[in-house]
Amino acid sequence: MNLKQKAFKGLLWSIVQNSGSQVFSLFIFLVLARLLTPETFGLIALANVFLAFMQIFRQQGFAKALIQRENIEPEHLDAAFWSQVGFGILLMGVTFFSADLVANIFDQPKLISILKCLSLLFVINSFSHVHNAILEREFAFKIIALRSLLATIISGIVGISMAFAGYGVWSLVALNITLELVSLVVMWSEVDWRPKLRFSLKHFQDLFSFGMYVLAFKFIKFFDKRADNLLIGYFLGEVALGYYAIAYRILEIMTQLLVKTTNKVALPTFSRLQKDPERFRQLFYKTTQFTSIIAFPTYLGVVVFAPELTVTLFGEQWIPSIGAMQILALEGIVLSLSHFHKSVFVSMGKPSWTVKVSLFNAAANLIACLIAVRWGIIAVAAGYVISSYLVFPVSQWAVNKFIKIKLMNYLRRFVTPLASSGIMVVAILIVKHFLLDVINLPLLIIVGTSMGMLVYALCIKFFEPQLYEQLWNFVNLTTSGKK
Repeated sequence: MNLKQKAFKGLLWSIVQNSGSQVFSLFIFLVLARLLTPETFGLIALANVFLAFMQIFRQQGFAKALIQRENIEPEHLDAAFWSQVGFGILLMGVTFFSADLVANIFDQPKLISILKCLSLLFVINSFSHVHNAILEREFAFKIIALRSLLATIISGIVGISMAFAGYGVWSLVALNITLELVSLVVMWSEVDWRPKLRFSLKHFQDLFSFGMYVLAFKFIKFFDKRADNLLIGYFLGEVALGYYAIAYRILEIMTQLLVKTTNKVALPTFSRLQKDPERFRQLFYKTTQFTSIIAFPTYLGVVVFAPELTVTLFGEQWIPSIGAMQILALEGIVLSLSHFHKSVFVSMGKPSWTVKVSLFNAAANLIACLIAVRWGIIAVAAGYVISSYLVFPVSQWAVNKFIKIKLMNYLRRFVTPLASSGIMVVAILIVKHFLLDVINLPLLIIVGTSMGMLVYALCIKFFEPQLYEQLWNFVNLTTSGKK
């Protein structure tokens, strides 16, 4: 099987993984949102801020290093595995004994027991990190997809059962631990590789020389992606953070479905083409354009339908989340393009650029959110999105520097998806204007979405027939590929 076939098959299974997992995750999320309070989600969001910070030091960028290297030796895998386990145990201890301090900082005593239980995640995670890298390197996305689906379903059953039984925040704690345990069992069942009792300092240094840039990137990315949660939790409290967490979760689900599905396959594929600039460039064009065709209308559709979706799916208790949800969805437009920049830098062996761009992005987001937090979660969301748009040209310039793309030729590929999405939004607003008081909300969403999809497809066909044909060809290939 050649690289193109591996990449396409990997993309299909990545789609299965992300779509299946996110559909189940969304269902679980919707059920829990109706059973649990904003305060409960806010507490878990606060705990996740600290856990995400600690998680940076566990990964050390070794997984990306294992995927990116053209050739790896068994000693590389052993060095990566034992370093992961060692750091996992260390971080579990640090988290356990610092739980009281973190709870005092946020003035949330309930965080103490939550953090101590969730500290187990570091050790559980550490035993499957290298196995996952092996699968991604070998384009074995089928196993990754099945693992993800199984773990999501089983953990969801545990979480929902405990929520119905009245365990509150502990249902979310149990869900997270079960998710990682099931993933670990599947990984060790499906991957033949087993670590040996050896540790090569030389091979560790090989990985660390690359991984330290990824580690630095993740450290900076934490403040980029978590500054809003950190500031809201500290200044506005757990209830406000709960509302914001729900709004941001919708953005995360959409990004996982629409962007990360393709990007997951992009890194190993780009890495294999690093010595073929023209093929690399053409793949970058096609990947970002394909993502934009799906992502642009979906994100803008959420902006338009956020009020109806929130009340219908989550219930009226989450109405304060609507404004933040609408604004955060606007970030999806730029995110669907910029998300691939990191894969370009890493695959070209230039991970230092992920650090440079992320440092600029993190600084912009931190400043914007710090200024905005006094006006509430909607202002924080606006600051977060504005800073992302301001940073995008810098990140795009860096990509141009390495793969020598023609900027105007690249940007024109997004004119049709963006224009068609704009027309679609107008069509949906017209439907809402005439039918809002005539039919119920679920039916309004169905009718409006159907009209929007039809208008969008017709616009694509009218403005760029060739692109329309390529989409249909992909659908046909996907269907035949699954068979």
